[in-house]
Parts: sequence; C-alpha cells; structure tokens
Amino acid sequence: MSLIKWEPLNIDDFFQFPEIPQISMDLAVDLFEEKGNVIAIMNVAGIDPKNINIEIEKDFLRISGSRNEEKEQKNKNYYSKQISRGSFQRIIPLHFEIKEDKVSAEIKDGVLKVIMPQKKLEANKKKKIDVKVKGSAKKVSSKKKVKAKAKQKKSKKK
Repeated sequence: MSLIKWEPLNIDDFFQFPEIPQISMDLAVDLFEEKGNVIAIMNVAGIDPKNINIEIEKDFLRISGSRNEEKEQKNKNYYSKQISRGSFQRIIPLHFEIKEDKVSAEIKDGVLKVIMPQKKLEANKKKKIDVKVKGSAKKVSSKKKVKAKAKQKKSKKK
C-alpha cells in the first residue's frame, strides 16, 4: 500500500473560478477631413443605434453607448442562455471649429459615421501694431521709426 501525503485545505483554492474571456469592443475612431467636413468613423457592430449617444461639448466629440445582448436556446436535452453587456465611451478632441447645429450621424453595416461641417475661417485681417517708445507714452508707428533712424544716419554722416 502506498502512502498519500496529506495537504491541508487551502481556502484560496476553494474560491478560484475558471477564467471568463473578456469581450472587448473595437473603439478605434478614424478622424479625417473631406470637402469642408470633418468625419469621424467608428465600428459599432452589434450595438443598437438607440443605445448610442453622440454629444459635442466645447472642443470635444463624445461618443458613448451600451450593448445588452441575450441569447437563449431551449432544446429538448438542454437549456442555454448567454448574456453579454458592455458600455463604451470615446472622447475625441476637436482642434477646429465646427457648426454644432449641422452635425449629423448615420449607421451603415455596423459603421457609425459622424459628419461635422467646419466653420469657415475669416480671411486674415491685417492689423497695424504701434510700437511704444520705452520711457515715453507716445506711440510711434514703425514707418515713422524707420524714417527717424534714416535721418539720424544721414546727420551722422555729415
């Protein structure tokens, strides 16, 4: 007869559960400019469009949503029910001005497309900046300053 080594019960081993694979969502967002619009494209396959929220806050585009999916199979020999839930949120900084009231979104084949029309930039306006002479409150324009320096050089040469 062989001997069996006695090992006391380890309480941590008792509560170990098998690992459950994590289901992750692809949250990658493609952002590009096309014909005066900035377009954001995101894969949202399997998510009900009613569960997707799109908001524009100051200089950020926020896309959030959730997925609640239940699959139930009843068979003569077995019963199976799978529930998968998850939520996501992406906040994308916008480095340009957009027309918030003209933003639109559409879903086709599980791909969300957010179209954001850009505001037209004003033409560069030229503004003359006056230079103050140090120690004096007089404003001297740059043209006058150049003429004054030229006169000083002529007087020094004489």
